[in-house]
Amino acid sequence: MDISIVIPLYNEEESLSELEEWIERVMKANGFSYEVIFVDDGSTDGSYSKIKHLAEKNPAIRAIRFSRNYGKSPALNTGFRMAQGDVVITMDADLQDSPDEIPELYRMIKEDGYDLVSGWKKKRYDPLSKTIPTKLFNATARKVSGIKNLHDFNCGLKAYRNQVVKNIEVYGDMHRYIPYLAKNAGFGRIGEKEVKHQARKYGHTKFGLDRFVNGYLDLGTLWFQTKFGVKPMHIFGLLGSVMFLIGFLAVLTVIILKIVSVCSHDYYFYLTKSVYFYLSLAAMIMGLQFFLTGFIGELIIRNSSERNNYLIAEEI
Repeated sequence: MDISIVIPLYNEEESLSELEEWIERVMKANGFSYEVIFVDDGSTDGSYSKIKHLAEKNPAIRAIRFSRNYGKSPALNTGFRMAQGDVVITMDADLQDSPDEIPELYRMIKEDGYDLVSGWKKKRYDPLSKTIPTKLFNATARKVSGIKNLHDFNCGLKAYRNQVVKNIEVYGDMHRYIPYLAKNAGFGRIGEKEVKHQARKYGHTKFGLDRFVNGYLDLGTLWFQTKFGVKPMHIFGLLGSVMFLIGFLAVLTVIILKIVSVCSHDYYFYLTKSVYFYLSLAAMIMGLQFFLTGFIGELIIRNSSERNNYLIAEEI
């Protein structure tokens, strides 16, 4: 099979017929063998009934429905597990992503040798309240991930080599960072294609401004897991050692000041009345806690069944 098209959706009943017809027209015009995998993320309208109706006349349609709304990342991850095509395309169901982009995305994977190609909606039909935070978010993601050539990490229109989607796990809200996940899994050939952004024709967006806050939190989590996920002692042990050393030196300094004050007979320095004494003890306690956190993390990693799972690129 040439192409699997994975489409997560939530309450998009009005756009599904038009989207399916558009995809079918493009696939037939280019002679692709394909499947369309609709993942209904717990829609409360007639989306799944519409999908079943479309599947009756188009055998290329496959679908799964969640019992409730879990989010876009679980929907994509489920679609990836089902995909059989050599190239996997993801797109949104709201008609803002154009199926006309699929042939070129397919070519870039098959002929140019990319592992992943991400769409870039250079010209967007979104308000400034959305575009400005998006630009800041993407700038931060480029800096943290090291993927300098991507302008839009969160574009729903992407193409993947099948091996990529089978070796990454998209969970929580990590769909924003799929290129980063792919890079961490060893798929470093990541490209970008400028794509057309169409104004929403039906319904309204399902995402609020809170996604930007959550996005930064998820980026921090992903960065930490990438850097220290299998070696937590390297960060917690270092922090703990530094904090404990600072606290120990501070306690030593306070004790020396006490001895000097006693010997001079002019100034009596009371340890228990000095704020520095308690700050130094707090630093030592925090240092010990950091160190123990790293130690416990190492014990957890050592007993993890995934600790020695490595993606092998080639074997002779």
